Amino acid sequence: MAERVIVTGAAGFIGSHVSERLIDEGMDVLGIDCLTDYYSPDRKRLHLRDLIKSDRFDFLERDLNELDLEEVLGGACCVFHLAAQAGVRSSWGAEFTRYVDSNILATQRLLEALKEHKEIKLIYSSSSSVYGDTKLLPMKEDHPLNPISPYGATKLSGEHLCELYHYNFGIRYVALRYFTVYGPRQRPDMAFSKFINSAFKGVRIEVYGDGRQTRDFTFVSDAVEANILAMKYDGDERIFNIGGGSRVSVLEVLDIIAEEMKTELDVKFIDREKGDVLDTWADTSRAKGELGFVPKVSLGDGIAEEIDWYRRYLQMGGGGVIGG
Repeated sequence: MAERVIVTGAAGFIGSHVSERLIDEGMDVLGIDCLTDYYSPDRKRLHLRDLIKSDRFDFLERDLNELDLEEVLGGACCVFHLAAQAGVRSSWGAEFTRYVDSNILATQRLLEALKEHKEIKLIYSSSSSVYGDTKLLPMKEDHPLNPISPYGATKLSGEHLCELYHYNFGIRYVALRYFTVYGPRQRPDMAFSKFINSAFKGVRIEVYGDGRQTRDFTFVSDAVEANILAMKYDGDERIFNIGGGSRVSVLEVLDIIAEEMKTELDVKFIDREKGDVLDTWADTSRAKGELGFVPKVSLGDGIAEEIDWYRRYLQMGGGGVIGG
């Protein structure tokens, strides 16, 4: 009998890829997603198109804050908790309530339910945003954590919740701090999606700041591999940086996109947004030593794959507005 796992946020960018990989690994997957309108629910349903064809995949369109989690968890060996309200720039003001509900309260409800299922391991999806605008580069897991956005604060709160439930109730967990994941199905609000979308449409690309800010970009299949390795991990460490080893400037990314698409890009630089950090760079030595994590996809190859996906997405009826 196949092992049963649960993926929250299964219709999302990373969650759909994780679900597919788990099925390939021979597991039965229950995907949970409430299909919020942060971006097009139709696009999320497209992410599920191949998954629902598999007899190893079941899907619940439900909110974690409303679902009977104890009933759902029965028989599972692992929960991949990817469900979250994403986006640094949208997390200010009145929208913060949504971030609290999705990123903090839902995580706490899940951990409460896991108290009755201590055989289940939790893989929590965190973010490099927990480090804030640090000058300590590369970022190490034991560096000070000072998020500068409400989104980053909620992801750090999720980590703290995991740790206190581990300390007090013995919940087993691993938290993965992703560094700017990109690739096919990337959210339409993320930079690569916006750049590629604008290039396909032949319209101006807006870049926050001067383009010299750097990021450690991680291809989605490498992020997925980290989840699989975390599920199999038996060691004592609980927090891991997951980076792609491709720390480059936004200007360099634009050059790669222009070269791959064989076009000139019309770029306009606008003011840096509140909550955006200047630089990220993951020290992944702990993930390599403990999990055996080694990123495999180069930035050039990864961008080419994302562009190819956008092209296919348009041909499938994505329309003139990517993400619509």
